[in-house]
Amino acid sequence: MEQPLAPFSVCNLAAVNLAEMADKETKTVNFEKLRETVRTGVRMQDNVIDATPYFLEENKKQALGERRVGLGVMGLADLLIYCEKEYGSPEGNELVDKVFETIATTAYKASVELAKEKGSFPFLEGETAEETNRLRQAFSETGFMQKMPEDVREAILESGIRNSHLLTVAPTGSTGTMVGVSTGLEPYFSFTYYRSGRLGKFIEVKADIVKDYLERHPDANPDQLPEWFVTAMSLAPEAHADVQCVIQRWIDSSISKTVNAPRGYTVEQVEQVYERLYKGGAKGGTVYVDGSRDSQVLTLKAEENDFDEQEETKPKEHEHHIVLVDTIQEIRSTNVTIGSEVGNTCPVCRKGTVEEMGGCNTCTNCGAQLKCGL
Repeated sequence: MEQPLAPFSVCNLAAVNLAEMADKETKTVNFEKLRETVRTGVRMQDNVIDATPYFLEENKKQALGERRVGLGVMGLADLLIYCEKEYGSPEGNELVDKVFETIATTAYKASVELAKEKGSFPFLEGETAEETNRLRQAFSETGFMQKMPEDVREAILESGIRNSHLLTVAPTGSTGTMVGVSTGLEPYFSFTYYRSGRLGKFIEVKADIVKDYLERHPDANPDQLPEWFVTAMSLAPEAHADVQCVIQRWIDSSISKTVNAPRGYTVEQVEQVYERLYKGGAKGGTVYVDGSRDSQVLTLKAEENDFDEQEETKPKEHEHHIVLVDTIQEIRSTNVTIGSEVGNTCPVCRKGTVEEMGGCNTCTNCGAQLKCGL
């Protein structure tokens, strides 16, 4: 992931499940629950620093000296859906800004309280009181700290702070998938998609939040969910970038975020996205153009992922936001083998057969390169 570290620094990452911060009845965020969770998370991660067995003395010296932690999130897309806000919309970004402001200010205040209890991180402590005050002053005047509320900066000047860094948004691919929420700060790739395993087989995954919504709204049409059910490929790349920039304001370290672009996106358009990220204050960014690699971990059905040259920066209409096909039942009702091996039915378009072409297992219908032996 895109995490800058000093020599011999150690990653100490955790994530708040934002899906659990939603009040589904009032369609609002339980901010007090969020604050309490963040306070607990900061204390827990700070304790991990002392409990960790370090195999290199250099790692131990750096970790105990800076006491760096990285509290992040998962389930952001779920939170927005529960609050009926569209990911990437002005209303959605306004809520996202408030959520991450709460996380950042709470984390920093919690770290100040820990400093009162246990002392500041050693690299912030000088040999004299005068030197310590100078270090605290320099810390409070960094670029990130200048964006923080004045009361937080004053608290650091007065009492110090326990951790040099507190916030990192890691991908949480495995942990987010394990608990059934969107990963990191990403929107859902699709509400039905295929994940490629290490053995080259495709596993169908369905989002729990759709099942939950349909259970709570039995009269809803599963093929036309509300507009706040947006997916990564239905968003304009600019919307992806803007969400990252909103969040970056409140993250002192790094963010893992992919700007998904549709098939056919040009080099010049990718350049414009990177310029947008830079001007918006992002520390880094990733732009992935669909179909730009021989194989990719997440795959939509081919017909769901076309590219219209005349609407290259506009999201698709809401009725195309999701893929809801009961493909598990389709598989069980036939003897067709769906996968990436030669002779299988293509898992992407379900129409072609996988054949070996030029060293790659390729679909005869949609041309998807499913496995490459080169």
